[in-house]
Amino acid sequence: MNYIVLDLEWNQGKIEQQREVATLPFEIIEIGAVKLDPSGKDMGEFSQLIQPQVYKEMHRITGELIHLQMKELKNGKAFFKVAEEFLRWCGEKYIFCTWGAADLTELQRNLEFYDMYVFEDGPIPFLDAQKLFSLAYEDGKSRKSLEYAVDFLQIEKKKPFHRALEDAFYTGQVMKRILAEHPEVMSKISYDTYHPPVDRRSEIKVQFDTYMKYISREFADKKEMFGDREVISSKCYLCRRNLRKKIKWFTPNGKHYYCLAYCHKHGYLKGKIRIRKGPGGGCFAVKTTKLIDETEAQALEAKKLHVVELRKRRQS
Repeated sequence: MNYIVLDLEWNQGKIEQQREVATLPFEIIEIGAVKLDPSGKDMGEFSQLIQPQVYKEMHRITGELIHLQMKELKNGKAFFKVAEEFLRWCGEKYIFCTWGAADLTELQRNLEFYDMYVFEDGPIPFLDAQKLFSLAYEDGKSRKSLEYAVDFLQIEKKKPFHRALEDAFYTGQVMKRILAEHPEVMSKISYDTYHPPVDRRSEIKVQFDTYMKYISREFADKKEMFGDREVISSKCYLCRRNLRKKIKWFTPNGKHYYCLAYCHKHGYLKGKIRIRKGPGGGCFAVKTTKLIDETEAQALEAKKLHVVELRKRRQS
């Protein structure tokens, strides 16, 4: 399976324009990509400008960030033509690789806008090079810029940043180093959830070495979602036992929910649910469960007490 190292540049309209075209907040204006084989060998590149059809003025922030002017884009091709060429170029067996998690979402959104969506419904697995760099060389939690990673790895800067092909090239160079020096992190697949699972059978359940990830189907609302046994379960991913919770699900902000359970064989288990809006107007859950030590368990208990105290103050 090849790696398609993808980078996009996109433009946006003024607030009034974005309200009028709510289904396309960002219009792709350039696609750049490099193709690597499983060993990291270069297999070609793709680069095309796209002629804007929706936002025909360059947004101030976009103009400051990327090295492109609107007059250059007038010589570009229509999005549907570029997208067709790009997907043919990708081939049949590949996995996308991007710096961060935004590009695949915007690619799908643009494809849908032009009624040419080609991927199966449901989350798309991909490699987040930004996350993999952090796992390979830093603490696994920080998220640094592409230029930072290039400087950290002492990769020669032959081209300017903030153009699609150039950024894809540098992301590819970082990926080559990760493949050569830390291939163990390549198993840490990410999932783009622009489309959540369509039903229970297609829900995502993936076990990694230190945690478990679950992506649910869409529910009508949070009440229905938290009534689902799979969503609220606390299962030890090592021994597969369903655990009784020491702290039931609670939330400090209405978006992130936490719980604490205890496995007599493996210790404390922390659950975290992130609530995401679904395309049908409902919501779905992205849940991670992770074994933690006693200090982290005490910190979670303190967090719950703090939430309870804040609620008491608001009610008094």
